[in-house]
Amino acid sequence: MKIALITDTHWGVRSDSPLMLDCMKKFLDEHFFSYIDAHNISCVAHLGDLVDRRKYININTARRLREDFLDKLESRNLDVHIIAGNHDTYFKNTNNVNALNELVRNQYPSFKIYDRFATPVEFDGVQIIMLPWLCDDNRDSNMRICNESNSQILFGHLELSGFEMYRGGGACHGDDPSLFNRFDIICSGHYHHRSSNGTVFYLGSPCEFTWSDFADPKGFHIFDTQTRELTFIKNPITMFDKIFYDDLNKTMDEILDFDPSTYENKYLKVIVKNKVNPYWFDVMIEKIDKVGIAEMQVVEDHLNLNLEEDTDIINEAEDTMTILRKYLNSMNPNADKNRVESIVTNLYIKAQNIE
Repeated sequence: MKIALITDTHWGVRSDSPLMLDCMKKFLDEHFFSYIDAHNISCVAHLGDLVDRRKYININTARRLREDFLDKLESRNLDVHIIAGNHDTYFKNTNNVNALNELVRNQYPSFKIYDRFATPVEFDGVQIIMLPWLCDDNRDSNMRICNESNSQILFGHLELSGFEMYRGGGACHGDDPSLFNRFDIICSGHYHHRSSNGTVFYLGSPCEFTWSDFADPKGFHIFDTQTRELTFIKNPITMFDKIFYDDLNKTMDEILDFDPSTYENKYLKVIVKNKVNPYWFDVMIEKIDKVGIAEMQVVEDHLNLNLEEDTDIINEAEDTMTILRKYLNSMNPNADKNRVESIVTNLYIKAQNIE
């Protein structure tokens, strides 16, 4: 049996951005549902963070969630399983009040919701533990269920230390992965960067939401219960892009010889290496702006890094979190650095989602 795994859809991300909602719909229609239909997939599991905000949901976002995702799952008569993630729960110490109860359970009674307790579920003869977000209220009972279960596979929404929350940004906080050593395979939501240690597989978000996701492959997975193979299906749609501007020893035609329509509705950074002719630069910016972009930032390479490719800038330039970690490491040795880093990291991620 093959199960389509998707996680961290974060409906309402970036302050309920219509562009993000449209991007998600395009991905679902053209890649997720089209793959399910073409390959006769009958089961879908969502591994947490269905919605973005813990406290409330925008009316239009709720409508789009229903029309673009939930209704289409139901209309296909799919066996749907949804696990509660931390963004789905109103309180931090309990999962009792959550978006899955309010938006899904009663409206889609055939969907299986796992919002409080770890639940063993049999898929074509293979038992898999469905584990919702661990909090103060359910941690002890859920860990007991996991430890006493005969299941070798776990689907959950875990916060484990040692994995990258986003590309290049490791998490030193969270549970020790060894707590789940009894499982052979763990598929989890929560961290938006795909990564694995051979046993734990963080599946990552299906779409790009922030600049931390730039050039980081996104998509969904297919899990085969018989072979235990996990296949990644890449989402080719991107929302973030970069242009490197350098008019040194170039003609105007060379500078303007590109198709600006590829940047329509995207978040764009223009990184200026050399701007010998400001007029050419202004014409290029105007050409891009006319196609209708989400947002454009101009970054002057004032450090004279002499970097030609974007990968070079990623490798050579320190990102915000790297700078913050270096500062935190220089703090008073008696400080609880792990806790401070956890707080700073969460604030940084929240700030990225603010328009």
